[in-house]
Amino acid sequence: MMPATSQSTGGPLAGVRVLDLSAYIAGPYGCTLLADQGADVIKVEPPSGDNLRKYPSTLEAESRAFLGVNRGKRGLVLDLKQPDALAVLHELAQQADVLVHNFRPSVPARLGIAYEQLAELNPRLIYCAVTGYGETGPLKDKAGYDQVLQTMTGMCALQGKAGGPPEILYGSVVDYYASSMVAAGVASALYERERSGRGQYVGVSLLRSALALQSARLIWAEDEPKDVGRDMRSGGITGLHPTGDGYLYISANTPHFWQALCEKTGLLDLATNERYDSVRKRAEHRNEIVPRLHEALRARSALEWEAWFGEAVPCAAARGVEDMFDFPQVQAEDMVRTVTHPVVGS
Repeated sequence: MMPATSQSTGGPLAGVRVLDLSAYIAGPYGCTLLADQGADVIKVEPPSGDNLRKYPSTLEAESRAFLGVNRGKRGLVLDLKQPDALAVLHELAQQADVLVHNFRPSVPARLGIAYEQLAELNPRLIYCAVTGYGETGPLKDKAGYDQVLQTMTGMCALQGKAGGPPEILYGSVVDYYASSMVAAGVASALYERERSGRGQYVGVSLLRSALALQSARLIWAEDEPKDVGRDMRSGGITGLHPTGDGYLYISANTPHFWQALCEKTGLLDLATNERYDSVRKRAEHRNEIVPRLHEALRARSALEWEAWFGEAVPCAAARGVEDMFDFPQVQAEDMVRTVTHPVVGS
C-alpha cells in the first residue's frame, strides 16, 4: 500500500482524518489535495486493489499513475463484502471526519456504507460521493468515466477541427476538475460543521464537472438558435506555430501584445494595417497573416523565440512534461519533491 512518506504534518486540515474508498482519479486525487493541506488520509482498497494500479506503466515496480494520484496517504485493505472487514470500516468511520467513495448510487447501501447508515454511527461525518451522472435520473447507476463524459457533453465535438471528427482531450481534465470539486466541497462542509456541529452529504459528479468546465459555452439567449457557435478559441494568430526547430504557442490578443509580436518578428506593416487591428479581424484574415508569421518564425528555434519574446509576447516553446522536473520556474515554486517509496525507491 501507499505509505505516508509525503504526509503533511501541518496545514489547515491538520487533525482531519479522511477515509478514501475511491478509485481511479477524481475521488483519489481529491483526497490527495486534502492530504496536501494536512489531512490524514487512509486509502481503503479491496483485495484486488485500485484498478489504476493495473494501468499500463513504463515504471515496472508500480503504476506511475497510481503513485501520482495517491501521494501522501496511508493504506489499508478491506474486503467490504466480509462482515469483519465491514465492522472495521464502521469503527474507522466513527472516528473519521470525512469519507469519500466513487461507488454507483445503488452500491453503498448494499455494502452497508450508505450516508444514512454511517451518519447514524457518526453524525459529524462529511460523506462525499463521486458519481458519473449524479444521484437521480435515468443514468444515475451508469458507470461514468472521464472521456465518456467528455464525448457526451460536447467537449470532444468542440475540440475537433471544423468539419472534422470529435477529438478527445487527453489528460483526464474532467476527472481532475472533479477532484478539485471534491476538495472544495469537503472543505466547505468541514467549515459548516464548525458552526452546526453536524456532518452532511456532499455530491460531486463527472457530468456536473464536465458542464461546469464549459460555463462560457453554456449561455443560450432568448431567440437564439440552439446550435449557435460556441467555440471560445480566439482564432487568428493565437495558437501553436512551427519554427525553425520545434513549435511555439503564441497568444497576442491584446493590442499591446499584437504590436510587440509584429515588432519582434519584423512584421511592423501588419501592426499598422487597419485590416488586422482587432482579434476578430485577425481571425477573419488569418490566411493572410499566418503564412507571413510562419516565414518569420523559421529564422529561429522555438526556444530562441521564447527567449527573444521574453515578457513582451506571451508564448511557450512546446516541451515534454519530463522537462518540468528541473524547469527553473517549477524549481522556484518548490513544486517537485523527492520521497522514498518501499517498492520504487527514490
